[in-house]
Amino acid sequence: MKQMPENLKYAKSHEWSKLEDDNLVRIGITDFAQSELGDIVFIGLPEVGRVVAREEQIAVVESVKTASDLFSPVNGVVVAVNEAVQDEPELVNDDAFNTWLFVIQANDPAELEQLMDADAYLQMIDL
Repeated sequence: MKQMPENLKYAKSHEWSKLEDDNLVRIGITDFAQSELGDIVFIGLPEVGRVVAREEQIAVVESVKTASDLFSPVNGVVVAVNEAVQDEPELVNDDAFNTWLFVIQANDPAELEQLMDADAYLQMIDL
């Protein structure tokens, strides 16, 4: 398992979230999640402009083993998607913490405080 970035927040559903300027939240899946999924073969991303609610199912990652839903960590609007992962979903397997999937303009970035820090996430996955 790779080092857990301390500057990210983590959801129980294995997404990472990074708060950036202007209340933008960049989201991907954790290295633990990609290792559990195995070889990722497809990523279904949300449409730009979609209004999402916190904990709403927003995207899907499919691997040779299974499919897994991804959930929004905040209320807001999808403002960007990483189109490169649609063509090359294996990028997530190669470097999960540097391969973002989508960006949400958060209505209230304080909602991220309900997520876990790196230590809590490591405890949850029992590493």
